[in-house]
Amino acid sequence: MLATTALLLTAGCSSSGGGGGGGDGTGPGSTASNSSPSRQAAEKAPPAKGSVKVLRTVTTGLNTPWGLARLPGGDLLVSSRDEGTITKVDEKTGRKTELGKVSGVSPAGEGGLLGIALSPDYAADHMIYAYFTSASDNRIVRLLYDAKKPAGEQLGAPDTIFKGIPKGYIHNGGRIAFGPDRMLYAGTGESGNRGLAQDKKSLGGKILRLTPEGDPAPGNPFPDSPVYTYGHRNVQGLAWDPEQRLFASEFGQDTWDELNAIKPGDNYGWPDAEGRSSDPKYHNPIAQWHTDDASPSGITYAEGSIWMAGLKGQRLWRIPLNGTAASADPQPFLQGKYGRLRTVVSAGGDKLWLTTSNTDGRGDPRSGDDRILELQVG
Repeated sequence: MLATTALLLTAGCSSSGGGGGGGDGTGPGSTASNSSPSRQAAEKAPPAKGSVKVLRTVTTGLNTPWGLARLPGGDLLVSSRDEGTITKVDEKTGRKTELGKVSGVSPAGEGGLLGIALSPDYAADHMIYAYFTSASDNRIVRLLYDAKKPAGEQLGAPDTIFKGIPKGYIHNGGRIAFGPDRMLYAGTGESGNRGLAQDKKSLGGKILRLTPEGDPAPGNPFPDSPVYTYGHRNVQGLAWDPEQRLFASEFGQDTWDELNAIKPGDNYGWPDAEGRSSDPKYHNPIAQWHTDDASPSGITYAEGSIWMAGLKGQRLWRIPLNGTAASADPQPFLQGKYGRLRTVVSAGGDKLWLTTSNTDGRGDPRSGDDRILELQVG
């Protein structure tokens, strides 16, 4: 495994200009503000080797599941990329109830109805946020979920809060998540147009940071811009640790997939760098994999580690952390057992939810695919 997995034990940052990766972060949601060597040494690193146990299959028969969100009562919402629907899954029985179809979704290739997230004020406003590909762009909308209405009619009309993200047959990004600061973060792709990633005026190949209303969030690194970081190829994983540090997974092209510690304003290198670079103006990944071993989509944090779902790699990766550095070699689990893996989210404590992605046109669907699994990790 060491021959195919290159672990970078530091973020490899420098203090050179151009939004490079140097120094301690000071911006909102910064991952580096608490990650000095002395602070990292004081944090307790998890064991070098972890464990994964599949507790049960929660539900089966899902079509192109992509986004996954947990309702306050414990049930799950899952989006279908190609059908454009959001379905509620009873986490105890696995029973599926379609809430409705999101109007305006135009699925093609890697585009369609992608990430979903609950409003930070969900208990009061019952709003679901969704990232999807329309006929003209990728956009973020919010929809009212009214459980009192009949099944299939429980979603209100989408209210577009942000649009104009470049779309393509490939590299549409699509992961959205509300951070500890209650701001909305979105991972975007460069839609196959590499030059967009380095263009800070473009929304493609970025991590964006927005208010819940869709405006550039206060304190963003570039004035009046939603851009938080740039130089990304295709970001589909976002997760925070207990110290409120943000991590993101990113698809490489032919050589290196990445897990990055995110520092506001930094340049993550694409298309000039794929994986670790010797150029100090680019923020290096904390871990990297050959694309056959990962092709990462969703990530989450649990038990001192980032857990990363691999599509082409067909495995779940554990990356133990010490601050914003990997503290040991990444460790693979479930290799080839369930096929392509798309989204992983915390179920609280040492439990995770994990979705497969074998009906997305690139997998080999098995009986019951696609499915949601409940895992116990350590």
